[in-house]
Amino acid sequence: MNTQDDVLIANRAMLVHFDSYSAALVFAKWGDTLLAPAPLPPSAAALAPSGGTAAIKDGDAVKAAVVARLGLNPVELELAVDFDHQVSTDAGPIRVHLLRFTTFESPKAALEPHGGVFRPISALRGGAPVELLLAREVFNLIIGAGGGRA
Repeated sequence: MNTQDDVLIANRAMLVHFDSYSAALVFAKWGDTLLAPAPLPPSAAALAPSGGTAAIKDGDAVKAAVVARLGLNPVELELAVDFDHQVSTDAGPIRVHLLRFTTFESPKAALEPHGGVFRPISALRGGAPVELLLAREVFNLIIGAGGGRA
């Protein structure tokens, strides 16, 4: 696959910001989805981590594609290598990557031109069940079971 669009066919990214001082975790949200650049298809169902699919596993390529698509500063994002989740769809598997902003505050202005906002997990109710499951995994990784290690 050569282009950024090709990379994003079999991959999505969840963008978050975590303030370790206040323990505030917020998720980037575009309309009804938590995933960039597009929501999952309606047929999406969660798979166990590391299921060995044909989805692109190169998180750096996904990060570069999302950065280019949204015009973000790549220095302000880090790939969470310990987040390994994927979903099955009618068109094939999709791997979901976690990108964490390292800025002091969540970069609201960077997402606004793309219709994005930041929301805490408590404000995500009513979203797609698979995306909410992924958000809960992120919460557990960063705040819950992981104790802020991501």
